[in-house]
Amino acid sequence: MPRKLLLPYKSVFSHFRAPRGLHDSLAMNAARSGYRVFSANSTAACTELAKRITERLGAELGKSVVYQETNGETRVEIKESVRGQDIFIIQTIPRDVNTAVMELLIMAYALKTSCARNIIGVIPYFPYSKQSKMRKRGSIVCKLLASMLAKAGLTHIITMDLHQKEIQGFFSFPVDNLRASPFLLQYIQEEIPDYRNAIIVAKSPDAAKRAQSYAERLRLGLAVIHGEAQCTEQDMDDGRHSPPMVKNATVHPGLELPLMMAKEKPPITVVGDVGGRIAIIVDDIIDDVESFVAAAEILKERGAYKIFVMATHGLLSADAPRLIEESSIDEVVVTNTVPHEVQKLQCPKIKTVDISLILSEAIRRIHNGESMAYLFRNITVDD
Repeated sequence: MPRKLLLPYKSVFSHFRAPRGLHDSLAMNAARSGYRVFSANSTAACTELAKRITERLGAELGKSVVYQETNGETRVEIKESVRGQDIFIIQTIPRDVNTAVMELLIMAYALKTSCARNIIGVIPYFPYSKQSKMRKRGSIVCKLLASMLAKAGLTHIITMDLHQKEIQGFFSFPVDNLRASPFLLQYIQEEIPDYRNAIIVAKSPDAAKRAQSYAERLRLGLAVIHGEAQCTEQDMDDGRHSPPMVKNATVHPGLELPLMMAKEKPPITVVGDVGGRIAIIVDDIIDDVESFVAAAEILKERGAYKIFVMATHGLLSADAPRLIEESSIDEVVVTNTVPHEVQKLQCPKIKTVDISLILSEAIRRIHNGESMAYLFRNITVDD
C-alpha cells in the first residue's frame, strides 16, 4: 500500500489567509488595550474627585450609569467595552455609607462579568475602618467588607491613611495605603504664618505617633492631651462603673484568677508647653468634633493663641460645622478624600487640600507596572 506524502508544516497552512483586516484589527486592539477610570457614585458631589484625577491623567471618565431605583435598589450599567483592560473605580464615601458600598460592589461585579483584566478600587477613605477590632460581642466589620470586595472582583485597592494600618492584612490582594501628610505639611509651611512658633498637639495618647511624625518633620515641639473631664453625679448613674450582674457563677475550686484593676483616667492634663504658641492638632479622621472642640478649649486655657486642626478625612457629621464655627478652633484643614462642600458653606473655617495628584500618579504607576516606592519616600512604619 503506497504511503501518503505528508506536506511540510508550512505548506499545510500556506493556503490559509486571515480575513481581510484581521491583522489591522488585532494591532488596533493591542494599542487600545489600556485602562479606564470609572466613578462608582451616583451623586454629583462625589464625582468631583474622579474628574480631578482624570484631568491629571489626561483621560476621560468611563461611561457608566449608577442610580437608585424607586425601591432603593442600586443599579449599575457599564456603557462601553472593558474587555482585557485595567479598570480603576474611584469611590468617595458620602454620608450614606452603605449605598456607596453597594455601588462599589455592584460596579466591581459588573466589570468582572464584562471580562475586565484587573479591577482596582480607588477608595481614599475606606469605610468601616473604625470597626477593625473585636469589641465584646461585636464583629470586625472591616474584615467582612474586605472579603466582600474580593468576592465582587476587586484585585487591588488604593486607599489613604487607613485608621489602623493592620487593616491591610484583612485583604487577599495588594493594598496601597498612601499618605496625605506631605500635603498637610506643605499647607502648614505655606499657609500658616509664623508656623515656627507652633507646637503639634495629639488630642489623646492614641494620636501621639502621628503627632510625633509631624513634629519631627517640621522640627517643632510636641504636646499630648491626657485624661478626661471629671465625672459628675449624673455620669455616675449611667452604669459605667457598675460590674455586670452575674447569676449562679461557678468557679473551679482550684482556679482563682487575679483580679484585674479597672482603668480610671486622670483629670485632663496637657503634657507640653503651649503657652503663647500656635497649637496644631493632628489626627486621621475628624467626624464628631466634640473631642476636638474640648481639646481646643483646654489649649486656649493653657495659653495657645491660635488653634488649627489637621486631618486627612473630613467626615464632619451631624452638627460638626456649627460646633466648629462656635468653638475656639481657628481653622480646620482636611483633604478632599470625602466630599464636604455643604459643610464648607455652613462653616468658613473649613479648608480643603487637594490630594488628586498622588492618586492619579498611583493609578499611572500601577497601570504601567512601575514601582510605587516613589510615593512612599521617607515614610516609616509608624507614619
